[in-house]
Amino acid sequence: MPQTKVGVLQTKDNMKSKTLLTWVIAVTTIFATVTAFRWRLIDNYGHSWRDTEHHKLGDVVFTGGFDTEEQDHGRPVRLIAAALGVKSEVFRQAFSSVKPAQGMLGPSSSQARDNKKVLMDALRPYGITNERLDEVSNYYRYTPGRGNLWRHTPAWAIAIIENGKVTGFNVIDAGHGYLSEPTVTVTGYEGINVKATLRFSKDFTNNGSIKSLTLIDGPGDEPVVNKPA
Repeated sequence: MPQTKVGVLQTKDNMKSKTLLTWVIAVTTIFATVTAFRWRLIDNYGHSWRDTEHHKLGDVVFTGGFDTEEQDHGRPVRLIAAALGVKSEVFRQAFSSVKPAQGMLGPSSSQARDNKKVLMDALRPYGITNERLDEVSNYYRYTPGRGNLWRHTPAWAIAIIENGKVTGFNVIDAGHGYLSEPTVTVTGYEGINVKATLRFSKDFTNNGSIKSLTLIDGPGDEPVVNKPA
């Protein structure tokens, strides 16, 4: 017996409903898998990939590392200079002739051109192009105050504990954007002394990253130095 028009429409509606249900199940499964993986990270390491508020025994905690020098007036000169491939003093000298805008409106077009010319006249001899100066300036541009910072990623490391003592570190993510050496502590082992050394590079993702963590008060006579993989 041939299907009626109503029967055909019902069949199509049923097929659409089944397709929609299949997609819902698939999306739900993916979401559940990602959530489970995230909680597995929390169970294993005490926090998710970017969670720095919850720590457990052996977690490495990085504090600070974003101090600018008074003479730089909030500018991350060390990072800017490294990204440009020059020493900090070279950039400071170049910037010393720039006339910053007053107030909240920013520089006028003519003032911006004059400032750019001053910078390029000083930096061009070092092989810095106008395009690279713009790229670096835009990357590290931010509004000082109210806890604002330039682009950065916090580092993530876990202490290696043997027989109840910290013997080294596993640097999972070296981070980037640190301007000064951050204070490093290990949850549950606050008495140990850890020194962070930074790496500066033209590569934004490595500029101001953790080069190594040195356990000054480690076992044995020599400090234990751990570098990112």
